[in-house]
Amino acid sequence: MTLPDTMKAMVLTGHGGLDKYEWHQDWPVPQPGPMEVLIKVGACGLNNTDVNTRSGWYSKSVKGATTGGAFDEAGDEDPSWGGRPLTFPRIQGADAVGDVVAVGDGADPALIGKRVMAGGWVRDWDDPGNMDKAGYFGSECDGGFAEYTKADVRGVAVVNSPLSDAELATFSCSYVTAEGMLSRANVDADDTVLIPGASGGVGGALVQLAKRRGARVIAMASEAKHAEVAGLGPDLILPRSPENLRAALGGEKVTVVADVVGGAAWPKLISVLERGGRYTCSGAIAGPVVELDLRTFYLRDLTFTGSTVTPHRNFTDVISYIEKGEIKPALAAAYPLADLKEAQAAFIAKKHTGNIVVLP
Repeated sequence: MTLPDTMKAMVLTGHGGLDKYEWHQDWPVPQPGPMEVLIKVGACGLNNTDVNTRSGWYSKSVKGATTGGAFDEAGDEDPSWGGRPLTFPRIQGADAVGDVVAVGDGADPALIGKRVMAGGWVRDWDDPGNMDKAGYFGSECDGGFAEYTKADVRGVAVVNSPLSDAELATFSCSYVTAEGMLSRANVDADDTVLIPGASGGVGGALVQLAKRRGARVIAMASEAKHAEVAGLGPDLILPRSPENLRAALGGEKVTVVADVVGGAAWPKLISVLERGGRYTCSGAIAGPVVELDLRTFYLRDLTFTGSTVTPHRNFTDVISYIEKGEIKPALAAAYPLADLKEAQAAFIAKKHTGNIVVLP
């Protein structure tokens, strides 16, 4: 197979608004190095990480909710998820799915023609469990918002599934993030899990994966989205922000809160946890700065876990769940890659349920 020298790509040129994306039709096709594969991208999902990195929201100088707009107060030293400067130009996109078309030295040529999913975490494979050495696909290296991308063969997985590329591109970031949260909180069949933001990508993944573990699941979402959220299988659905959360729960005893929302309503989530309950978090789209009464924390014997860099087994486990049909995609919309700005604007507006992807 003869590969082209150039490709179409959406390139991020710096931190800021959507105008920082540039559409190129003659961007160089990456060349796979040792232990790398070249992937012809079939689809790539959108995630909050793309938005937050572009806007600089991760900077500690930013105190407000994720808006998708530029943050003038974002610091130059800590605008990325890892608290370090980012190198531009950069091709974002963590959720790349496609066919292997070439391999570098050391990678198995039998992979050519196989459909693969890229894992989000870029690891030092001599020390794969070292979280300090981890980068993210589409952040510390180029990702899938292009016709071709390359990845370390040890960080991708062949996927045997009847699902389309667009459907498969909804899984990696959201579901591996959710699986990492639930793993760190040790969620099992004895738990009742409360999930704010259940209509989002990670929120919906949390619903399905907590149910897969046998837990009782209470989803929170805007009432206009309740019918779609119901399709994910929660046991109970509450409004997005009930005035009295305790009353809305009735007699439910919440043992785990799995949260990517944060914001002003955060203390209410903590207040409904049972004694010995666990709070696990991997996002703060409604605002990162929250009010905590430490007396609630220690007098009720609570455990808090943050979850970002997940073990590689969370990725391979999610692949196995897909292949066994234990989880299903929640594909809200697919846009052409050239319309990434419009796709991301729709993603930011949060009027959808599930995940949005782009197609090169």
